[in-house]
Amino acid sequence: MIDKTAVFKLGYGLFVLTAKNGEKDNGCIINTAMQVADSPVKIAISVNKKNFTHDMIKQSGEFNLSVLTEDVPFFVFQHYGFKSGRDTDKIIGDSMPRTENGIVYLPDYTNAVISCKVTEEVDCVSHTMFIAEITESKVLSDKKSVTYQYYFDNIKPKPEKPKKKGFVCKVCGYVYEGDELPDDFICPICKHTAADFEPIE
Repeated sequence: MIDKTAVFKLGYGLFVLTAKNGEKDNGCIINTAMQVADSPVKIAISVNKKNFTHDMIKQSGEFNLSVLTEDVPFFVFQHYGFKSGRDTDKIIGDSMPRTENGIVYLPDYTNAVISCKVTEEVDCVSHTMFIAEITESKVLSDKKSVTYQYYFDNIKPKPEKPKKKGFVCKVCGYVYEGDELPDDFICPICKHTAADFEPIE
């Protein structure tokens, strides 16, 4: 048996991955990036093949990785993670800075940017792992990097629980769940009648 939630216990970060192909800029959210060598310094990232950014990196062989921090607001994930660059312009105007490779990066809610040139690709069926040599990197702040767990616990909005329909006893607080309270209902806790119940707002 494979419990897929077990891999959530691994220490993932969250990153904005940006690429450029011709005049087109794009970016997406990824959660897999790690250093794999130190001479020369190389990192590996894993990108879903369905992402437009994936195709751009395949064609251009370069990318930037913006390391997100714990103060990153949810709208960053909405913008880069819930839309496709195939039909949405994710890079608006000339407001975003670029590194020496000409690719934009996210200057806010980021503690570092790393520019890379792809040296190897590994086909992982649903994803491609790009192994790349770092060509430029800089620290932007000393704020803590956000983890996948921190995102789920503190950034991603919690779904609203559906409101239960029912009636509450004004005497003891017992809750009867249902659309209608029977006229002859007796509270099992305090033994009061239906007259002492009121609808849950």
